Amino acid sequence: VQLQASGGGLVQAGDSLRLSCTASGRTFSSFTMGWFRQAPGTEREFLAAIRGSTTTYYADSVKGRFTVSRDNARKTVYLQMNSLKAEDTAVYSCAADEAPWGVASMVKSYDYWGQGTQVTVSS
Repeated sequence: VQLQASGGGLVQAGDSLRLSCTASGRTFSSFTMGWFRQAPGTEREFLAAIRGSTTTYYADSVKGRFTVSRDNARKTVYLQMNSLKAEDTAVYSCAADEAPWGVASMVKSYDYWGQGTQVTVSS
């Protein structure tokens, strides 16, 4: 499984961005798909995940601002980010977990990772 994230860029505080992550290879619909970010000097941080078509998980830091969704026909997962803040600046990565029972918020649950896309929010 290969994951390709895109959609990052430079925006101003308060703006919105939508990140996409497209998978190639094996069955996508059964994977739990997660989004993480990592700022310089920090650990990778869980943001959101989607299991099946409707079960979603969010970190408290982004709940209400970020929305995760997926299009299984396109093998793509999205992260809609609204009301962006300077502290959202980081490299954003998507990940896939083949097992349906993994803890969605844990890095070690995920089997495959994309290369990351930079999001920079200017204040």
